[in-house]
Amino acid sequence: MSVIDPRDRMIVALDLPSVREAEALVDQLGDSVSFYKIGMELVYAGGLDLVRQLSSRGKKVFLDLKLHDIPNTVEKATARVVDLGATFLTVHAFPQTMKAALAGKAGSPLKILGVTVMTSYNDDDLIEAGYAMGVRDLVAHRAVQAKQIGINGLILSPEEVGAMRALLGPGMALVTPGIRPAGSSKGDQKRVMTPGEAIRAGADHLVIGRPVTAAADPKLAADAIFAEIRAAIG
Repeated sequence: MSVIDPRDRMIVALDLPSVREAEALVDQLGDSVSFYKIGMELVYAGGLDLVRQLSSRGKKVFLDLKLHDIPNTVEKATARVVDLGATFLTVHAFPQTMKAALAGKAGSPLKILGVTVMTSYNDDDLIEAGYAMGVRDLVAHRAVQAKQIGINGLILSPEEVGAMRALLGPGMALVTPGIRPAGSSKGDQKRVMTPGEAIRAGADHLVIGRPVTAAADPKLAADAIFAEIRAAIG
């Protein structure tokens, strides 16, 4: 497994309503952040060009689209994402969808990440949605399927990282949203952990949004989180 640059372990989520605000934040963060997540909110505000822009500036981009459609559509959409220069792309961890995404990115460096169970879900939410499994069992089921299919990594809540690292071994990237520094509000997340705890549990990359983007001094907040990550790496 390749060594991860410590700076690349922190992915700042540009969950902002406009490209202008996202560009201003990137400029403010400067060299403190090397990896950004662009999700659906910003994509629908014209953020796809920002993927190209950030890539051309040497930044890495996690395009969080959570694709899930018929295989032909997923395969063709993934191929278009390759053209943007993104580093990561998310798809929902259904077997047909994961296989189609792998076909669409064939021959490219794009890494496909499977979303197991959303971090805003708990067991009660899954029951309400009609699932017979709880969160831990469904995460494990989908993780094993993803490894068998050949997916590059998984999106997991930090609470599942340790168990999934033990189950899957070192070959898959484990990416965790739901990261909250000590004392931060959980917001709408139900399964959270501090940056240091998540790294020590086996996470490779941490997706961090509001603790940076809503901070009075985003650069200072990002630097503090990075220092905690470095300390956890040891």
